[in-house]
Amino acid sequence: MRSIETEVFDADNHYYEALDAFTRHLNPADGPRVIQWVEVGGRHYHALGGQISKAVTNPTFNPISPAGSLVEYFRGNPSGLSLRQLMGTPEPIRPEYRDREARLEVMDAQGLSKIWLFPTLGMLYEEALKHDPGAVVLLFRAFNRWLAEDWGMAYADRIFAAPYISLADVDEAVRELEWSLDQGARTVVMRAAAPTTVTGPYSPADPMFDPFWARVNEAGITVVVHAGDAGQSSNGYARDGFSASFKGGGEKPSIKMFAIERAAHDFLVTLILEKLFDRFPGVRIASVENGSEFLGPLFRKMAGAARKMPGYFSEDPVLTFRRHVWINPFWEDDVNEIVDLMGDERVIFGSDWPHIEGLPEPRDWATELQKLDADAVARIMGGNVSALNERQPEGASR
Repeated sequence: MRSIETEVFDADNHYYEALDAFTRHLNPADGPRVIQWVEVGGRHYHALGGQISKAVTNPTFNPISPAGSLVEYFRGNPSGLSLRQLMGTPEPIRPEYRDREARLEVMDAQGLSKIWLFPTLGMLYEEALKHDPGAVVLLFRAFNRWLAEDWGMAYADRIFAAPYISLADVDEAVRELEWSLDQGARTVVMRAAAPTTVTGPYSPADPMFDPFWARVNEAGITVVVHAGDAGQSSNGYARDGFSASFKGGGEKPSIKMFAIERAAHDFLVTLILEKLFDRFPGVRIASVENGSEFLGPLFRKMAGAARKMPGYFSEDPVLTFRRHVWINPFWEDDVNEIVDLMGDERVIFGSDWPHIEGLPEPRDWATELQKLDADAVARIMGGNVSALNERQPEGASR
């Protein structure tokens, strides 16, 4: 285990949503259009826009598989066990998954100074409602009010929960961002997908969304692009839907498991190709739980694009990427390679705790940093996230 002498800031923690997380602040009359609980065969599911979602097996999260259950799978599954065997026996939901005081106690035991906190179901539900942007607005407006009540945006100056922002309606996105800023949010989070508006899907860097990015730039708040249901098609090679995305749906290898990073790749490179950072030079993007193995090929392709289109980019697009984007590699990625590509000042640690594909003990992530010096380890395990956690109004990214 690599020793860490400085404070550890985990950039990827999650909660399991309370049963009323989406409905507490939703007008009951909007339930059929937006979200409702339904019972099917004795089990409870959410219905989004009247369609039952089975994005997760049990959206009540009680019981739930223990944190980090699949760590051996991601180590290469040396025992050759099935996913079902590796996931173990589900247990009653723990208080720290839903209660902030209990989470603080666990953070102390884990040796974590601070955490960024993200949704579980909340990262999956925009896709199911994208046909109705107005319903998306209602869903996440209600969800964020629940988040403010149950977790807060900067609780005890240690737990920093991120409101979810959808660009489905840019005016509403700006209003929700303003509300988030008033609540003391240090980050906002969105999925890696082209937003679907009333007139169809658009690039997140389309000028129609400039009012949102202008306010982000002015406020200096970090935008986290987090893994979720991006709605990407497998083009017939595999079943579509989020449940099929996770390692082939637990049935067999498929293009879904091999292309799991494609959503982040497409989102991030589009910001560069459409020169978002030329228009808004203070915007900082943190890519969390999207992996990092796409970076090498991406950088080569961007360099090639710059050569083929001389004069289009204001500078080497790889340099632009490195200036404005921070990367949280999967712990099983070659972190040293990503440090070589991005620089240690642009790599951030995130454990994905308490999800089954994360680490059971967050600080074990430092084991992957054995080849780096102490200063680099300190930056990756906390310093870089600490800087992102502070607003930098109108300033150039560091």
